Amino acid sequence: MTAMAHEPLSQEEVLLEGFLALDAPEGFRAELIEGEIVVTPPPDGDHADYIGLIVEQVHLHSRTRMQFAGTKGLILRSGGRRPKDRVIPDGTFAPRELRLYRGADSWMPCDGVAMVLEVTSTKPKADREVKRRCHARAGIPFYLLVDRDIAQVTVFSEPQEDDYREHCARPFGKPITLPEPFAFDLDTADLL
Repeated sequence: MTAMAHEPLSQEEVLLEGFLALDAPEGFRAELIEGEIVVTPPPDGDHADYIGLIVEQVHLHSRTRMQFAGTKGLILRSGGRRPKDRVIPDGTFAPRELRLYRGADSWMPCDGVAMVLEVTSTKPKADREVKRRCHARAGIPFYLLVDRDIAQVTVFSEPQEDDYREHCARPFGKPITLPEPFAFDLDTADLL
């Protein structure tokens, strides 16, 4: 029997292999964000309520028919020598005609995703900053952030490099425009 020499794994490859081998407890989400493994506990009821209210409006009012996936694993481009980010947004919207989710693995590329939705929870700074950068780097056109701590909804748009160039914020209770392909004003009154 002869031993075969193997190339040593890089630190990035070891991190990715370790991440993919994780077995998070039921209901928890494990993500690989900017070179760190982040495990998030199950959200509370208000978190789910906000997502449901937004999804309902997108389905009723969006100019382009959208498909929604809650907690869909996305593989995103990352900066530097880190492995590709693997995030699980609270919600992912894609034009229905693309049928992006059909046949997709648990981790899928983000090409064709029109918007991701995050509702702040136990680590709001991650939603406000880190995940925003990840989605911008990946070129996802819109990032919708519902910030419960400050009662505000923000639409980030025009991704360029590590951030979005434009954003529009409104307090809960004021409508906020979701641009094309959605093309409607999101009513935030029910978030109060």
